[in-house]
Amino acid sequence: MCLAVPLKLLSVAPDGASGVVDMGGAEVSVGLDLVPEAKPGNFVLVHAGMAIEIIEESEAQATLAVYQEFAEVPGLLAPKTDRTHD
Repeated sequence: MCLAVPLKLLSVAPDGASGVVDMGGAEVSVGLDLVPEAKPGNFVLVHAGMAIEIIEESEAQATLAVYQEFAEVPGLLAPKTDRTHD
């Protein structure tokens, strides 16, 4: 399963080909080739290091809230493994 993560665009390179997003306090570089109209302050969906769509902030916040709910379900994102056979 692949997920795209909504992140806030902080800056755009002078050539417009890349930008920096805020990923939970970390600044991460992403490609902007698919969304050349993106501007700092926009929320973008990022998949595999590429911004693939500009979305509304309300949609970004709702999606992030769902991801947070998933993270709180025990074993959903990192299932426990049975190490009795190691």
